[in-house]
Amino acid sequence: MEDIGGSRRHVVVVGGGIAGLAAAWFLRRDGGDRVRVTVLEGAPRIGGKLSVSEVAGIAVDEGAEAMLVRRPEGEALAREAGLGPELVYPATLLARVWSRGALREFPHGHVLGVPGDLATLAASGVLSPTGLIRASMDQVLAPTLFTGDVSVAGYLGARLGREVVDRLVEPMLGGVYAGRTERLSLAATLPQIAAAARDRRSVLAAVREIRDGAPRDPGPVFTTVVGGLGTLPGAVAAASGATVRTGAVVRELRRTPSGWRLTVGPARAPETVEADAVIVAVPAAPAGRLLAAEVPAAAAELAGIEYASMAVVTLAYPREAFPEPLLGSGYLVPAVEDRAVKGVSFSSVKWPHLARSATAPVVVRCSLGRFGDERLLHRDDAELVALAVAELAETSGARGLPRDTRVTRWGGGLPQYEVGHLERIARIRAAEATQPGLALCGAAYDGIGIPAITATARAAAARVLDHLDPRREWRTERVLRVAG
Repeated sequence: MEDIGGSRRHVVVVGGGIAGLAAAWFLRRDGGDRVRVTVLEGAPRIGGKLSVSEVAGIAVDEGAEAMLVRRPEGEALAREAGLGPELVYPATLLARVWSRGALREFPHGHVLGVPGDLATLAASGVLSPTGLIRASMDQVLAPTLFTGDVSVAGYLGARLGREVVDRLVEPMLGGVYAGRTERLSLAATLPQIAAAARDRRSVLAAVREIRDGAPRDPGPVFTTVVGGLGTLPGAVAAASGATVRTGAVVRELRRTPSGWRLTVGPARAPETVEADAVIVAVPAAPAGRLLAAEVPAAAAELAGIEYASMAVVTLAYPREAFPEPLLGSGYLVPAVEDRAVKGVSFSSVKWPHLARSATAPVVVRCSLGRFGDERLLHRDDAELVALAVAELAETSGARGLPRDTRVTRWGGGLPQYEVGHLERIARIRAAEATQPGLALCGAAYDGIGIPAITATARAAAARVLDHLDPRREWRTERVLRVAG
């Protein structure tokens, strides 16, 4: 095994999405020159679901177009990778929802769609009068007791009624997970609500307490990069100093007396890579296959994590296509409305840098696809574009055809945090702990946004460094070097 300078250790990161690249960066930051990092990515490019390309000559993200600021890990990573000057914030966060035949302002005072203010809920018109009365019953109903984890729909439906779940919570969580509230875990997807449910009878009151406890002026909620969030992986990879290999499919992972051995490439011409430690930063299914021989308990749990597929249709319209200005950042569409499009982002309104001139086209992104309803995504690109164009004609008055279009498909892109997810992850972590020099990170575990993924990458890097440097000598050297 290579040991440069008598002390340099080799860490291999399997997966070149933002999780693996962030892990590589944290290894470099905290391990310094004592660690040599190789990132092995099976696809032709790095970045995973973060990618950017041009539509009508404008760089527009194909996957995520924003990351949370209120959870700081993602923004901090972008700044540390040198993208600080490129970070921008949305011009508006006014969101609406298509409900009962019209676009309606999403009621204020909610936590991920769970309402706390009946007055604004009533004023929004999102619910029917019957649904509004049912929601108000939360304040007088006996406590809804449960042990263990429950589904989002099961608990909130019992407290607030099905309309609140279907028309507010489902579209909000659907935008994050593309999942079904009947299956999503309350504890994993709405942890604040789940915690409050343990000692609060009323969900409405609990949401008000959560909102009252939030900072009065929290600052921006989201941020992105001028060139597209898809530029983040490349910047992080460069900052990490890691050797990054694409088209390098890891087919086997086995423990050796001194570390780990990875088999890379096709069966007819396999390559062996030796490592002192390994970070696995790929989705649950391939991670499970890699761990099957050495960590079968983790592999079995990973096999139980399902994924949803989705597509993003990006349209660039001439400005005159919209007789009335688009209002707000976009809108969500509840599944009960039985429409193909589940969410629309008015990208040119949300991000002023995209509307760089008076003649720049209006960029709109439409999301399609929910867990368990993949048939829609079997349609060809032209059909998906036609569905998006029809959606905007009806809801936003778009006239004519877009100047340019792009369809991006994310097969198996979003892990489903179903009931029992936290317990599943605890079992995976327990199995991981039995394997020194092995760490797992990514969207399957503790959150699917870039900040949460970055946090799992940092924890994975720390676990590996704790194994390689148990006395923390390398990190002490780094602190002294920085201070000096």
